[in-house]
Amino acid sequence: MTNAQQNLCQQISQLFQDSSPSQLEKIFSKSWPFEEAQRIYQQIQGKTPAKGYVLFETGYGPSGLPHIGTFGEVVRTSMVRFAFSLIAPQIPTKMFCVSDDIDGLRKVPENLPNADLIKANLGKPLTSVPDPFGTHQSYGHHMNARLRSFLDSFGFEYEFISATDKYRSGAFDTTMLKVLDKYQELMDLMIPTLGAQRQETYSPFMPIDEESGIVIDKGVKGIDKNKGTVIYVDPNGREKEVLVTKGGCKLQWKIDFGARWYSLGVDYEIYGKDHQPNEKIYRKVCEILGGKPPVNFTYEMFLSDTGEKISKSKGNGIAVEDWLRYSPSESMALFMFQKPKTAKRLYFDVIPKAMDEYLTFVQNFNNQTLEQKLENPAFFIHSGEVPNNSLNFNISYSLLLNLAGACNPENDEVLWGFISKYQAGLNKQSSPLLAQMVDRAINYYNDFIKKNKKYREGSNSEKSAILELADSLKNIDESKKNDQQELQNLVFQIGKNHGFEKNMRDWFLALYQILLGQDQGPRMGSFIALFGVEEFLKLVDKRV
Repeated sequence: MTNAQQNLCQQISQLFQDSSPSQLEKIFSKSWPFEEAQRIYQQIQGKTPAKGYVLFETGYGPSGLPHIGTFGEVVRTSMVRFAFSLIAPQIPTKMFCVSDDIDGLRKVPENLPNADLIKANLGKPLTSVPDPFGTHQSYGHHMNARLRSFLDSFGFEYEFISATDKYRSGAFDTTMLKVLDKYQELMDLMIPTLGAQRQETYSPFMPIDEESGIVIDKGVKGIDKNKGTVIYVDPNGREKEVLVTKGGCKLQWKIDFGARWYSLGVDYEIYGKDHQPNEKIYRKVCEILGGKPPVNFTYEMFLSDTGEKISKSKGNGIAVEDWLRYSPSESMALFMFQKPKTAKRLYFDVIPKAMDEYLTFVQNFNNQTLEQKLENPAFFIHSGEVPNNSLNFNISYSLLLNLAGACNPENDEVLWGFISKYQAGLNKQSSPLLAQMVDRAINYYNDFIKKNKKYREGSNSEKSAILELADSLKNIDESKKNDQQELQNLVFQIGKNHGFEKNMRDWFLALYQILLGQDQGPRMGSFIALFGVEEFLKLVDKRV
């Protein structure tokens, strides 16, 4: 932890110690990570758990590649963990990322090589299916490596846990024997939740047939508590017996969820709304086994541009690599932070707004009070180390998009030409965040804005106003050509002169549609200052 973080930690810890519960509720009410941290603190009664740390967990199904939901769960959990470390710095914490890589592969994922190889191994644990890419020990190992690389690229602090390793090493043996001991109680819990047909075939245990390698979902015939075994029927109809320990069996997923909480001693887990109907089952399983269920947080699902639930199979959302093509990762973290319990559209048009909001939060941070900082998303995105000194520019992402729209750049050097004239000393080396924004703004412009540009012919009154604006700019003092506010005031005044005073929106809409070929745009004063008065006059000559 840096000196700045330590100082902030001390301030918050002192605030936490000196405030009453009602005061803390008021202070933290607008900051959901702190609200969650308080819930955890209360559950453990302010004491370090017997295992020596508070455990934050997030799970991953490695049958497919990591996606934006994976990022959302890990970044949100990390934010709560950071908040907890500030209110209880004396209590150690860990975060486990658990991969359910012993789960049986049920179908051939799309867009993967060697589909026939995968198809021939359906039903086997993911870590027993050959790697179709030919780079790792198994399909599960390949996907685990992709997950770890994915998480490492964002700098997350976590410990990776392989379910295969836990089952086969015997680390889960005590839990498996506990499930065997509480077999009937767990069956009584699950049977009423199942359909009539599934009731006849259900068992908490899923034997892994040694001969075929298949995870047996519906073949359990009985158990033997004394021997610690399960009796099942293999794929060829033969009755067999296998130990529930040493990886001989795995647990059905709903049982596994609660059993994992019990085995690892999980104190906090976050998951999507699709898990909510099963939350009571997870918690009850944990309790039946003798554990204390963790604090849970349920977030809302993301929606597509048409309001539908996002589905990987439909391809109606955004992949992480898509978002990062158009904006730095900080904007994606901000999107995950904001209103996690509200269903939000996750589509390409939310990206520019998210980036500009991130810039605003960072710019405001150093001038805020302690309580305001605790509500600022940038505080959680950067774990208290908000890089205010890196924002040595006053250029928004939306402004870059409109600059790209006006000059149609072939490469980033075109935009940097305008930027360097606008503010001396700005370059890729001195402003790395701006460099990322420039690169991604060009991608966004080329992929989404350029093809949708549609210039309209202005009315006589609109043209007259734009020409007066041009004349005024020709005569403006040299000292005011880069003054955003002076230029903005001039644009407003011209609009008033031409009858737009009651509806300035129409005046700005005319400027956007006639000069830029779009329905939205930046503050015109900021745009003219960045684009340059001379270039703006050329644009007027071309369009009017």
